[in-house]
Amino acid sequence: MMQNEKMSKRKVLYILLSVLIAAAVWAFVDEFGNNGGPFLVEQRIADIPIEYISEDTLTDRGLMLLKDGTSQTIDLTFRGARRLVTQLDRSKVRVTVDLSGASRPGVQGVGTSVSITDRKFLLNNNVTITDRSFYNATVNISELNSRTVEIRCEVTGNVAEGYSAGEVRLSQNTLEIRGLAKDIDPVSYAKVTLDIGKNTVETVTKDLSIQFYDRYNRLIENDDIYPLADSVQATLPVYVTKELKLVMDFLEAPGARVSNLDYTISPSTITVSGDAGKLKNVNTIVLGEFDLLKLLDEGASTNTYPIIIPDGCQNLSGVTRATMQIKFKDIASAEVVATQMEYAALPEGKEAEVLTEELMVSIFGTSEEVAAITTENLIVTADLTDYAAASGTYTVPATVSVKGTGDIGILGKYQVQVTIREPAPPEEEEQTPVEEE
Repeated sequence: MMQNEKMSKRKVLYILLSVLIAAAVWAFVDEFGNNGGPFLVEQRIADIPIEYISEDTLTDRGLMLLKDGTSQTIDLTFRGARRLVTQLDRSKVRVTVDLSGASRPGVQGVGTSVSITDRKFLLNNNVTITDRSFYNATVNISELNSRTVEIRCEVTGNVAEGYSAGEVRLSQNTLEIRGLAKDIDPVSYAKVTLDIGKNTVETVTKDLSIQFYDRYNRLIENDDIYPLADSVQATLPVYVTKELKLVMDFLEAPGARVSNLDYTISPSTITVSGDAGKLKNVNTIVLGEFDLLKLLDEGASTNTYPIIIPDGCQNLSGVTRATMQIKFKDIASAEVVATQMEYAALPEGKEAEVLTEELMVSIFGTSEEVAAITTENLIVTADLTDYAAASGTYTVPATVSVKGTGDIGILGKYQVQVTIREPAPPEEEEQTPVEEE
């Protein structure tokens, strides 16, 4: 039993080996059996599409290519090595006709050009064309007619509640079409369809394909109508009406905070209408900047500001200026003597001493916070930044800071006197003489 199985496997092995040897011999003979070269065969490929190029030059000359009477396909016969020709893919064969030389209407012949896009099948000594159904393609060229038609836009979809749509804007309102009179004369207008979707809340802009209709509003499907534009851009503005709050950009400082303000802006809001996209995240209109430190001198202030609405929007309220009345709820000031003196930015290798011992400092803030400030809360720091190479006594700028709790502002500019010197050299120790015995 086992012996029979071994013989059967050996038989299969011999058969496979024979097939491989036969295939190798066949391939060798096919490649080198023709006097040392490959055996040559022919293969005919029928109905290869013809590609017409440079049609735009015909248009520039007032001409057009008609399908009727124009060659659409060609048959080609290829000759070459069997292993190449039998693998030739018709999709890799490109036949072109260049129309740039055609300058008159009528039926005429134009030469064809053949190329193979696969590198293995370049038209050289390995693969050649031995026959073709024709050498010159027949082309039917006609004079071109043109006319201009209106472009209409149909809108589908809807805008969300609280929004409104404006008028559709097209990149062009007319379109020139070209072709034979029998093809373009039935065209009454061109139409594009703009789908804005469901519950749209922003302006919609799209590039739309063009369709042609006759005077009975019936769609015309004719490939022989040639428009000068393949698409039209349509824009449907979507508007929204919003109430915007009028606000001020307050510039705060220590002791002068928005939380301590008593102010009104009249009117407090205005109603505007505009592009929904531009107003999507807009809820306020900033009238301008207001430095709260200026209010310290004025005590109370009344100012008028122009209302600048976002570009492209309409002020439905009609009010163009707003008035702001402003004052601090509680503001107090006082003068406190500062005695804690420091310095900063000491030049390298130098020593400094603040000569000023006391400095009268003006402070402000709420009554409660001002009343809580004492001499111990104020620190005066002399700024030596600009005195890197200096020695001697100078009047230098100083800053006043407040330590501890409270929101206190400092009024005015301050200076102190500082002496800058080289450090004293270290003292040498006296050496005791050693007595000789």
